[in-house]
Amino acid sequence: MSETRVTVTVVDHVATVTMVRADKHNALDAHMFLGLRDAIAQVAADPSVRAVVLHGEGKSFCSGLDVASFMGGDSPVSTDQLVDRPDGALTNLAQQVAIGWLTDIPVPVIAAIHGNCFGGGMQIALGADIRIAAPDAKLSILEIRWGLVPDMGITQTLPRLMPIDRVKELTFTGRQLSGEEAAAAGLVTRTAEDPLAAAQELAADIASRSPSAIQAAKHLYEQTWVSDDVAAALVLETELQVALLGSKNQLAAVTAYFTKQPGDFEDPARPQPATA
Repeated sequence: MSETRVTVTVVDHVATVTMVRADKHNALDAHMFLGLRDAIAQVAADPSVRAVVLHGEGKSFCSGLDVASFMGGDSPVSTDQLVDRPDGALTNLAQQVAIGWLTDIPVPVIAAIHGNCFGGGMQIALGADIRIAAPDAKLSILEIRWGLVPDMGITQTLPRLMPIDRVKELTFTGRQLSGEEAAAAGLVTRTAEDPLAAAQELAADIASRSPSAIQAAKHLYEQTWVSDDVAAALVLETELQVALLGSKNQLAAVTAYFTKQPGDFEDPARPQPATA
C-alpha cells in the first residue's frame, strides 16, 4: 500500500506542496519519490494554480536519499528503477522530482528551505525557480560523502546560479553552507527568518498578477538562459510579447494598475497529457 509522503493544497491560486515525513527529516524513500512525481503532475495539470510553494514539514526541508529504505524488499521502487530512463523519456524518476518543477510546471515554484537540505534534497530545491532559506539552514551537495556524484538534474540547474569553480569545490568536498552563506554564494535567492511565510507572501504577490505574463516570462527564461542561440532568444521575446499585447489578461493588468483593484484575470488552459 502506498504511503502518503507529499500533500498538495490549493488556496487562492497558490499550491502548497508539502513533504510529510518529518520523523526522517523528509528523507527520500520510494514513496517520497512517487509522491513528488505525482505532485508535479497534479500541479502542472491544474490551470487555477498561478504559483507554487514547496517545503518540508518538521525540522528540515529534505535531508537527502534514504539509502536504507531501498535496501529492504518492500520498496515499491528499486534503485535500478529509480535511475532507469524509459525509452524516449527526458528524465529518470530521480531527475524528474528535481527538475520537473522547471520543465513541467509553467508557473513559478518557490522552495522554502529550513533545517537540513542535503544531497537529493538540495537538488530538489535547485529545481525551484526561487529559493528562500532560513539563515541557519544547512545546505550541502553531499553525494561525495557516499562516493557518488549528484545525478538529479543538477547539470541543468546549478550552472545557472554559480560559476563552475565554486560548484566543483562544493561537489568535491560536500562542504556544508548556512543559509546566509548559500545566499552569498548564489545557491539560494535570499534568506528569511521564516522562509515558509516569506515564500507564501511572494507566491501570493505572483498569483495577483497576470498569469499569462508570468507563464510567458518563465517560459522565456527557461528556453533561453543558458542557450547560445541569440537569434532564437530574441525571436522568442518578440513572439511572447506579441501574444500578450492587447490580450484580456494584459488589459486587465493595466486596469488593475490604474484602479488599484485586483486584476480580473483568466487562467490559461494547460496542455493535457498525452494518452497511451
